[in-house]
Amino acid sequence: MEEEYIRLIFGLKLKQIRTEKNLSLFGLSKLTNISKSYLNEIEKGKKYPKTDKIALLSQVLETPYDNLVSLKLDKNLAPLGEILQSKILKEIPLDLFGIQEADLIDIISNAPAKVNAFISTLIEIAKHYNLSRESFFLAALRSYQEAHNNYFEDIEQSVEKFAKAYQVNLNEKIKSEDLEEILIEEFNYTIINNGLSQYKNLKELRCVFIPKTKTLLLSDTIVESQKTFIYAKEIAYNYLNLKDRLYTFSWIKFDSFDQVLNNFIASYFAGALIIPKQAIENQLKYFFNQEKWDSNLFNEMITRFTDSPETYYQRLTNILPKVFHFKNLFFLRFTNKEGTNSYKLSKELHITQLQPPTANETHEHYCRRWISIEIFESIHKNEITTKAQISYYPEFDTSYLVISSATPDPFKENYNRSINIGLLISPLLTSKLNFLNDTSILTKNVGVTCEHCPIKDCDVRVCEATELQKVAENETIANTVQQIINDYS
Repeated sequence: MEEEYIRLIFGLKLKQIRTEKNLSLFGLSKLTNISKSYLNEIEKGKKYPKTDKIALLSQVLETPYDNLVSLKLDKNLAPLGEILQSKILKEIPLDLFGIQEADLIDIISNAPAKVNAFISTLIEIAKHYNLSRESFFLAALRSYQEAHNNYFEDIEQSVEKFAKAYQVNLNEKIKSEDLEEILIEEFNYTIINNGLSQYKNLKELRCVFIPKTKTLLLSDTIVESQKTFIYAKEIAYNYLNLKDRLYTFSWIKFDSFDQVLNNFIASYFAGALIIPKQAIENQLKYFFNQEKWDSNLFNEMITRFTDSPETYYQRLTNILPKVFHFKNLFFLRFTNKEGTNSYKLSKELHITQLQPPTANETHEHYCRRWISIEIFESIHKNEITTKAQISYYPEFDTSYLVISSATPDPFKENYNRSINIGLLISPLLTSKLNFLNDTSILTKNVGVTCEHCPIKDCDVRVCEATELQKVAENETIANTVQQIINDYS
């Protein structure tokens, strides 16, 4: 048992008992002749008193000694003990969000009952929506990205320094063979192509890294762009000295938030190396000056760097907020099994504010009017299918330019995926995108999910607006009750 945990539990119990006795810190100090400042540090979990002082506190507070030093918390504080013992506060680097762990401990110690109620509520919500530990960490990572508008200058500069140090030409398309040479010569890697072919149950993994021997086992199904991205990530782990890392791609498990965070940092580095900032910035300026929307030109922009739309779209979420100041945007990735009408929102990011299209954990049906969903009907093998749509949300009175690219899923056989970016239509966006008024870009009224959709004439609705019907029924009941009250008043 960590000493810190023991101190925290003792402090919480002492404060709870003192409060129940209607004693102030000043009053307890007078009764025990222990300084008020020292008692305050005990209650905040910073100090643990010696045996003689515990005995004195026990006597003054009329509480059994064993009860005071026991690590067992009563029902009111039990959830707090679970949180503290789980070490979840240790797993998330709170300093990334400008928070010190001591600040949280102060909050807990100052209002333990209220904090306990809040934590209990979060636990219940998590259970209700089937939120896993993985979901929690990924939500924390998204919050970190969003807090920085998903742009990290230090990583961008690291890419430029790396390119200069290793003479990587950022004006040319990065090839896997160039990065492979650096991994082998500089970082002493052993790379085994088709190294996973004998493990049939690992067919969805692209690679496995063996840290002890610095051996990288590659799948026999990866294409050039995937290999380049894998190599770039491995370089990032080494060049940026990221020790606590994941050993599989895509990952199957992680042990800490640091691993999730370092995986993001390595992926950001890889994306910035494959798609350099200045190159994509120049590309986008040219594209935004076009009078007409051109999906073929957009596809050419992607393939200039990679054949992975996701890598390109992820890079857009870095560049658009920073360079073009389009800070109200969202990124979505949908997956769909061929022949089914089921769609999973497997990845999302919202910059500046939570935009209307968001993932839900209650198995509701995403709006079939979204270009993100419609595009699955147009997928062609070995091609990138790209379309654009203006999505208007009547409920929120907001419109988004949504660009969507779809391909067969590179990681799952018989699955497809669509990668999407949505930009809030505003005076700023209108002034910078010449093609925004192109009539070939269809405008559609959309909802979020069928269950919550207010659109009455939808011809692709999967189910009725059950959640809105519940709201309407409750409102009718409330109005009737109010009428009865008025009638009898």
